[in-house]
Amino acid sequence: MNLKPGSRLRSVTDTTEVVVVRSSADDIDLRCGGKPMVPHGTDVTQVDPDSGFDEGTKVGKRYEDADTGCELLCTKGGPGSLSIGERALTLKDAKALPSSD
Repeated sequence: MNLKPGSRLRSVTDTTEVVVVRSSADDIDLRCGGKPMVPHGTDVTQVDPDSGFDEGTKVGKRYEDADTGCELLCTKGGPGSLSIGERALTLKDAKALPSSD
């Protein structure tokens, strides 16, 4: 799937929804719960997440993949985990604020 910044996607395994913040020009196999994600607004019949892809996605958190440069913002959380193919996305760390001495 060719992801563009601002694209909204949803999971077919649970309630997870994301917005693409950054992506590469290459096609990306974005998944949630081990199943491919679909454009927001697509009617789906929910299926069970694959084993190993059920650690959850937290609302308001950013997830990234260092290899592709893909970054996603979770707008609605769920029990499925985000991945690109079989490789799980990592939770992006918050930037440290400067001290206010």
